[in-house]
Amino acid sequence: MIRTVLCLLMVLFSACGEDNTVLRVSHLQTEYLDTPMGIDTEHPRFRWKLSGDEPVFQKEVQLYVGTDSAAVARGEGEMWKTKFSGSDNLAIYRGRELQPFTRYYWGVMVTGDKDEKSNIRVSGFETGMMGEENWEGEWITDTDDITLKPAPYFRKVVDNPEGKKVVKARAYIAAAGLYELYMNGKKIGDHRLDPVYTRFDKRNVYVTYDVTDAFRDGQTAVGVLLGNGWYNHQSTAVWNFHEAGWRNRPRYCLNIRLTYDDGTVKTIATDDSWKTALSPVVFNSIYTAEHYNALKEQPGWNTPGFDDSGWKPVKLTEAPSDRIVSQVIPPIRNVEEITPVAMEKKSDKRYIFDLGRNISGVTRLRAAGPKGTRIWVTHAEQLDDRGGPDLSNIDVHYRPRDTLDPFQTDIYTLKGEGEETFMPHFNYKGFQYVEVKSDQPIRLQKSGLKGYFMHTDVRPSGSITSSDTLLNRIWEATNASYLSNLFGYPTDCPQREKNGWTGDAHINIHTGLYNFDAITVYEKWMADHRDEQQPNGVLPSIIPTGGWGYDWGNGPDWTSTIAIIPWELYLFYGDDRALRKMYDPIKKYVDHITSVSDDDGLTGWGLGDWVPVKSRSPKELTSSVYYYVDTVILSRAAALFGREDDHRKYSQLAENIKEAINHRYLNTETGIYGQGYQTELSAPLYWGIVPEALRPKVAGNLAGAVREADNHIDVGLLGTRTILGALSQNGYADLAYEVATKDTYPSWGWWIRNGATTLYENWDINAAADISRNHIMFGAIGGWLYTGIGGIFPDETRPGFRHVKLKPNFVGGLETFGATYRGPYGDIVSSWKRQNDRVVYTVNIPSNSTATVYLEGNRVKYRGSDLSPETGKQYKIALVPGTHELELW
Repeated sequence: MIRTVLCLLMVLFSACGEDNTVLRVSHLQTEYLDTPMGIDTEHPRFRWKLSGDEPVFQKEVQLYVGTDSAAVARGEGEMWKTKFSGSDNLAIYRGRELQPFTRYYWGVMVTGDKDEKSNIRVSGFETGMMGEENWEGEWITDTDDITLKPAPYFRKVVDNPEGKKVVKARAYIAAAGLYELYMNGKKIGDHRLDPVYTRFDKRNVYVTYDVTDAFRDGQTAVGVLLGNGWYNHQSTAVWNFHEAGWRNRPRYCLNIRLTYDDGTVKTIATDDSWKTALSPVVFNSIYTAEHYNALKEQPGWNTPGFDDSGWKPVKLTEAPSDRIVSQVIPPIRNVEEITPVAMEKKSDKRYIFDLGRNISGVTRLRAAGPKGTRIWVTHAEQLDDRGGPDLSNIDVHYRPRDTLDPFQTDIYTLKGEGEETFMPHFNYKGFQYVEVKSDQPIRLQKSGLKGYFMHTDVRPSGSITSSDTLLNRIWEATNASYLSNLFGYPTDCPQREKNGWTGDAHINIHTGLYNFDAITVYEKWMADHRDEQQPNGVLPSIIPTGGWGYDWGNGPDWTSTIAIIPWELYLFYGDDRALRKMYDPIKKYVDHITSVSDDDGLTGWGLGDWVPVKSRSPKELTSSVYYYVDTVILSRAAALFGREDDHRKYSQLAENIKEAINHRYLNTETGIYGQGYQTELSAPLYWGIVPEALRPKVAGNLAGAVREADNHIDVGLLGTRTILGALSQNGYADLAYEVATKDTYPSWGWWIRNGATTLYENWDINAAADISRNHIMFGAIGGWLYTGIGGIFPDETRPGFRHVKLKPNFVGGLETFGATYRGPYGDIVSSWKRQNDRVVYTVNIPSNSTATVYLEGNRVKYRGSDLSPETGKQYKIALVPGTHELELW
């Protein structure tokens, strides 16, 4: 009996004891999150993974949804009960209408291909508002003055009625700006920078918290600290966020829904009974920094006994938009604490810290000094020749009106009561070095400063190991830059811009998806795309935007995010929801490109191969290539969704664009595109524009161009996506590996050799411009490691890695290599090592999926037997779930 009760208590976490069945179900997720709370989705998606003692295939699924976890565990579901056949591990809820504020449980039982059955595994999710009409109360702020610098406090004390016990309490908070929520003096949750950035006048998001413990007895004081974020941009830079049409004083709406033990429900909502005052956060900018004056602290401001008689009533205001939706992505967190590797005391008023690596995030300072001491904490990526912070590489776009808001410099004023601790609430930066400078002597130890690596806390989904130390470090640096630029949307750099540059994101989509389970972030960003798309189909070059970017920097080479990212999500997850939502926007976008294209069907609209080494490929070629890519994706999506007229129309358009590109740029005699630059040759190869009969000649020319550059890259942003893949997929994998691991200029290894722990913005580390030291734009190598060496590819006909294509390249000079991708069906491993005159290749295929391995060798042995090649030295081997070892000579 005790075990049964414990199992029922733990069923939400799918952890009800040991599962001794041959067939096991695990990794249950709702909307790609573990037991999410506060979702608004009418038809949530359920996913699971399958494993067994032997290779397992799913034959049938039974799924149950209900409000009673024990009933669901017994195979009952009053909300939905369904059964379907096949191997798909994705189910979309089609039951009774989900109600707001309700905890649901879902269970899945799988029957295998040998009629073995799993136990029912149970997970859960909780709905949130499920619609704007369920919000109560008002949006509140403290003033309409957008120039007022200090961040406001808000508070209200709630009396818990005698004789009634709160059994469930949820806080739902939507804000324009940023906030921190407190109850009885404690910050609620470990999130940072909530809510995530959206186009505030089109869509706002809210976050749900379990606050039951705060309403156990007596009184509960609710406090909110409200910051500017991107909503009230008080710093001035070239993107003109201070002129955004939505700009206003931050505001929020809070509903706290209390459920009592007698079944009654009460909602506490923001209204004119709340009170407000200014906080010690005397200035906050998401772009620059935060200033905090401890002399203005009000101890206990968020506790029940605080005297708020001097506080003023709040101001009722309007919601920023008429759409308020749930924030259903992993939160931004302080993911990693970093202790400085060195501290240099220049004087008792100046200290220099080195974290040993470049990160995005904040610092926490612990210092003591006289009352009123001002401390400037400056964050930099590099030091000048005197050992001080040098911001010249990252402050070039900042246009300050005065000296009161120094770039990446927090300012603290001490209250002089012993050791004091400060960490910004509403800001993050990109940095490795920190200068702490004060106007009076302070006591500071090396342990007095910590760095916190902040980013959206996505789960890793891939790993790379190899015998090449440099290759490993490039992979680590790429991931560090990717995470440094993930803050609810993909950005370019965490210091100089923090903008969602579209080109950077689609170039690095494989780096993101092979290494991290980031589908929720990209789906959120696609919603941002829908908010930003103009009626004629045009997108801005940065998303979200306050209005900048519609007239510069956009074009198909950049804003192909609208097509490429939802298509890649479909391939990687086998889930067409994002692609289906983006279908009409993609169609509108392609139609607009067509309307502004030249008479010959080509377009020069775009930025081109941004920041190249030296060779500049023509924009008309690269932009037309992406026009083609978008049109191909649209035609394939049309076929997928049964839109036959569109499929025929856009398939023909894609063919016309391909012919126009080849007619204008391809010399069919020589196999050279344009001037024969690396991007000119690799982009048509990679994206399937080269006529099949000419692929070997064009690939040979590409290899020749690389060799002429002494086996170095000569590309810009667009070419980094195509150069390595075009080589490795066309018979020149060894050359691609040599290019990838060069450590002389220009190369990724050149950066590492010169001390980089993240990727840079320019191949030339001494360039006069474009020299951020933490940029993701050249990060496509992080995805290529999985495809170009590991050879792990999705199959468009069976997406989501239900069927895996394995095309490894056993490149010369590499003794061992391993790529692991944790896909929707489980771990896919492509690993190899050299042993004397042979290569031992180890593959793992997860249960419920299959694979085809494509190998080239003189001899291939599998399970003790020699295999017969399909043609010449080409081998094609079908594999079922399990671990397999093949030998090649």
